[in-house]
Amino acid sequence: MPIDRHSSSSGSSQSPRPEARRLFDDYDSLNDDSALENQKALTPAKPTPLPKAQLATLCVVRLVDPIVFTQIFPYVNEMMDHLHLTDDPSKIGFYSGLVESSFAVAQVVSIYQWARLSGMPVHRAKVSQNLTFTLDVIGRRPIVLVGIFGIGLATVFMGLSSTLGGVLFARSLGGLFSGNIAVIHSVLGEITDSTNQAIAFPLYGLCWPLGAIIGPLMGGLLSNPATKFAWLDIELFRWYPYLLPCLAAAAIAWAGCLYGYFYLGETLPSKRSKQKDDIQMAECHGGVFEKPSQPASIRYLLSIPLIRALCLSGAGLSFITTAFDVTFVLFCYTSVPQGGLAFNATQIGYALSISGFVSIFLQLFCMPYLLRRFDNARMYNFCMGLWPFCFVLLPGLNILARMGTADLATGELDPAAKTLVWMGIFVILTISRSAALAFSVSMILVKEAAPDPASLGVTNGITQFAMCLSRSFSPAFASSLLAFSIGYEFILLRYLWVMVMTTICFLGTTLSRRIAEGRRTPVPS
Repeated sequence: MPIDRHSSSSGSSQSPRPEARRLFDDYDSLNDDSALENQKALTPAKPTPLPKAQLATLCVVRLVDPIVFTQIFPYVNEMMDHLHLTDDPSKIGFYSGLVESSFAVAQVVSIYQWARLSGMPVHRAKVSQNLTFTLDVIGRRPIVLVGIFGIGLATVFMGLSSTLGGVLFARSLGGLFSGNIAVIHSVLGEITDSTNQAIAFPLYGLCWPLGAIIGPLMGGLLSNPATKFAWLDIELFRWYPYLLPCLAAAAIAWAGCLYGYFYLGETLPSKRSKQKDDIQMAECHGGVFEKPSQPASIRYLLSIPLIRALCLSGAGLSFITTAFDVTFVLFCYTSVPQGGLAFNATQIGYALSISGFVSIFLQLFCMPYLLRRFDNARMYNFCMGLWPFCFVLLPGLNILARMGTADLATGELDPAAKTLVWMGIFVILTISRSAALAFSVSMILVKEAAPDPASLGVTNGITQFAMCLSRSFSPAFASSLLAFSIGYEFILLRYLWVMVMTTICFLGTTLSRRIAEGRRTPVPS
């Protein structure tokens, strides 16, 4: 049989076999997909627009907690002295630490329960004989509002307390209601993603330093109003000299609660979905309802190395930060001969406000840049490495005060020494607030560590539980350690609190390194 070579060659050159054409098409498609994937990898993701109204409302709500929490700091030692609990001034630190610890102990008890309650089903509806599903949940919004209202109520009780038991009860009640902090963090995580969190988290992080300015100023300026302001010299404020700052803080809390009632939206996905949407979904699937994903169990979450590392390191960070804040206030209140600065409540309020202004500057102008430029885990480790310097440098303020004290009895400093002391306070508080940026980074790391969106609330709950657990005994430990040390003339015992706290800070940096190790470890299935 003759072969037509021309037609064969022309046919092969013009029209390949179908199998070959499919191979060529698949190869071209593969190349196109690979090129598209490479282009997507090289092109930065477009930032998701921030829900500005929701973020602003969340910041207003978040502002309440630091105001209420810090307004007691300038006068807590003076308040313990006013209650005539002891005749030994060196023992005042023990009682003030007890009051500050009671808040965190109560918060530990309630924090996980608030986080769990915010997503707990409260009603189930039956669509058919074999189909029952959740129609409603408690949600984030009610938990946040109830907590803020309760914090304001507890603050008023504290201002009206005239015994140590009453102060402890009021402070513990405030801690119970403030356990909703994990829920507030979850709301922030649910309204942001990885493309806009470098803007949202620093803005949200401004709330604490801003409250740390307002709270101490309020406590320092409004305490003892009967002696400071002639027009407030009434019997009520003579009997309760610390009621006015508590009333002011409670008014801010209730105003925040009212604002949140009108403007704070629900962010829990199962709460946002409407009842009719659930029923339609059930009908579309032929009576088989697809249940929303359930939060992971605590046991599973703690089996993830990264979450374990965040809990341990977060506990260390919270312990050190709280210990420094308590130590700094008690150090300022202590007389110069005993190793302090002999500040009054107003001066302590000013010093704490400096801390707040520094935090605002760092959050506004430094934090967004750092989050974009550096890895979160490395930045967290760097912040933790700053804490030892805060405690080591603190005794230097007393040395400056001793050299320039005009009157040891009153602790009055000459102008040159006063300037040096305040400059030293500014440097130390700047270092401490730079180290405290680790809290904002920790929120991002926790959000990234959550195995799924449904588990974000529980993940925040257990990490905040670990933080509050360490903070529950940190004030009593730090204040008692300082009160014990200042009673000795021997230099090693006199500065025992510096050596102990510096050692704890170095241990904290060791814990923070586990976060990077946990990120490299695969998540258990």
